[in-house]
Order: sequence, then C-alpha cells, then structure tokens
Amino acid sequence: MARQSRGLFVSIFKDFINSLKPRSFKGVLVGEDYNGNKYYEIPSDRKRPARYFVAADRKEESFEVERLPVEWEAWLRYRRKAPPTNEEIESNLAEMYMRIENAKKIDEKFKTKQIEGRTAYEKNYPKYDDLEVYPGKKPGNRLD
Repeated sequence: MARQSRGLFVSIFKDFINSLKPRSFKGVLVGEDYNGNKYYEIPSDRKRPARYFVAADRKEESFEVERLPVEWEAWLRYRRKAPPTNEEIESNLAEMYMRIENAKKIDEKFKTKQIEGRTAYEKNYPKYDDLEVYPGKKPGNRLD
C-alpha cells in the first residue's frame, strides 16, 4: 500500500524540487520553417495537445516574434488543426512578394509631385484674423 504524503509542506517541497529538474518530456517534431525554427507537439489525453517551438538562434533577447510565419503562428495558437505544408508556405510567400512588387509599381505610378518642398496634397489650415490660433493668444501675438 502506498504511503500518502504528509501534507501541504511536503507537496510544496516536492513541486519545488520537480521545478528545478530539467523538462523530461520530448515533443514530436511536426515541422520546420524557412527561418530554421522547429515546431513540436506533445500528444496528450486532454482536450488539446501542447504545442511549442524552438527558435533557430536560441537567443531569447535577439528573437523577434514577427519572424514567425503566419501559418505556423496560427498552428501554435490552435487556430488551425493541421500544421502548414511547405507548398502552402511557398505559395503564400510568392503571393506576398508579388503584392510587394505591385505596391512598388503603384507607388511609382502615382507618386505625388513635389511643389516647393511640400507635396501636392498638403494644404495649410486657413487662418482668420478674428479667430485665435493658439488658445488665449491674440492673433497679433502669434509665434508663427
């Protein structure tokens, strides 16, 4: 017959000792992205399996969350069930680069003309003699 623990302090002590030990579970490698990050899943009997990733550079201070591909981030946050395929990621990257190129072409086509150091669509705010520009200042005492 197994002995029961003595109480609250023993269970707290056991939890503390277990927290100092390195993690003993290993996840199943699900995939890798073009940045070199590896994505793992730990199967469980519960509702959802645990998902995590290991960064390629392994330096926490230099890692940027923006570098995670959108497809893998959706998988990590349980917004999608199946991990993304390489074909899906490549097609999304190609579409992203195409949109960047199209945006550059549109910028060149509709570039605003410079008029005396300012763009063509800038307008000065109208100034009237009977209205204050700065609250409490008379129109003659303006700094501009």
